[in-house]
Amino acid sequence: MINRANATQVCRRIGAQIGTLLLALSLALPAGPALAQQRALSLIRDAEIESTIRAYADPLFRAAGLDPLAIRVLLVNEDSINAFVAGGQRLFINTGLLLRADTPNQVKGVIAHETGHIAGAHLSRIQDELKNATIEQIIGMLLGAGAAVASGNGGAVIAGTTLGNEIAKRSLLQYSRTQEAAADQAGMGFLDATHQSSRGMAEFFEKLEEQEFLLPQNQDPYLLTHPLTTDRVSAVEQHVSESAYSDAKDPPEDIARHERMVAKLKGYIWPLQRVEQEFPKTDTSIGARYARAIALFRVSRMPEALQLMDSLLADIPNDPYFLEQKAQILFENGKLREALPLYTAAFNQLPTEPLLGLEVAQVEIELEEPELTKSAIRHLEAVTTIEPRNSRAWYFLSVAYGRDGNLPMSSLAQAEQAMAQGNSDEAWAQAKRALEGLPAGSPGWLKANDIISEAQMIKANK
Repeated sequence: MINRANATQVCRRIGAQIGTLLLALSLALPAGPALAQQRALSLIRDAEIESTIRAYADPLFRAAGLDPLAIRVLLVNEDSINAFVAGGQRLFINTGLLLRADTPNQVKGVIAHETGHIAGAHLSRIQDELKNATIEQIIGMLLGAGAAVASGNGGAVIAGTTLGNEIAKRSLLQYSRTQEAAADQAGMGFLDATHQSSRGMAEFFEKLEEQEFLLPQNQDPYLLTHPLTTDRVSAVEQHVSESAYSDAKDPPEDIARHERMVAKLKGYIWPLQRVEQEFPKTDTSIGARYARAIALFRVSRMPEALQLMDSLLADIPNDPYFLEQKAQILFENGKLREALPLYTAAFNQLPTEPLLGLEVAQVEIELEEPELTKSAIRHLEAVTTIEPRNSRAWYFLSVAYGRDGNLPMSSLAQAEQAMAQGNSDEAWAQAKRALEGLPAGSPGWLKANDIISEAQMIKANK
């Protein structure tokens, strides 16, 4: 159990990501019918799944006039159906929603709706207050908000956060019926603009309607925070009956992406027995073999897992995510030298994918060879340019700089790591340490001063 007063980042391997990020909070919540007294949520990182969601979402973001690069898509490891926008342009999607979506179009329908909330600046005052919050703080507030919505206690106090009880007293994600209808209309417009059907949105509503007669504590959180009304359902159904794109089908590549994403999630989340029931050995489809390989890997049956991954690579040679998955199996079993060329081959195909760059760098660091350490520094500097708040990347960069003998830059990387984790006091201390060894006026010296100024501003506003 993670200490609720000192929520920390924990490393966990899911998907084909060596250093998959798990942000887990265990928070004391007000007693109520909706939530247990203690509950934890986590975020997962996986290059393939994130790429799939991006393939669905980015065209919708662009249709809404939004910059896809400015919007973070985060995967919540939670079995319930939910998706929400929080903290500015941050879109959270539950794994439970992805697992229950029958088609890519249903996922796109949800993303289109949530894009409508972003484009419409719904809950804008609260979003403005959350823009600088860490992901841990947002998750904490969401837990408290969920308790408040389900229990009817809008004044529920959220433990484990530092943004104050004023935000906690409000239902962070509870949209009005007017906002929901507006987001639906906007979302359907974005789907039309990208020549996609809104039928998936209607089908998603059908899934939610099945829960309407359940007690609130048994309903999925999406229904609690996004009120479903007869008018909304009718409006979407009317649009489907009239739109020129209602019969548009998901492209084959999107269907293949969806099947692989769902299989991968089941392989990592479900017990082996359940995976083998869903995907028996007689099922030789891509998704079935992928799910079984991952599930077998999770229970340390490496030879069988590798055999399945080799069969997948025989069918689709040099698939970057299959290479990555095979590399992870080898890495997790201590075969670092065998894993490195596979990770490198995957990264060479997707050189702007930060999670792959992070994986290559971790193996290079753990092999403890000077030339590989220098290579790891190059990879991690690229990763932190793309994801400047990736605390795990900053951690490994601090290790690599330290092994390379560059202690001031190691301290600067530790300052960046602390800032990414919301620890401004530690960031200030590490940045001050970095200044002692950095040349005045150098890029590192300037960055250290920026961190010190930012940390002082945060402290003054507490």
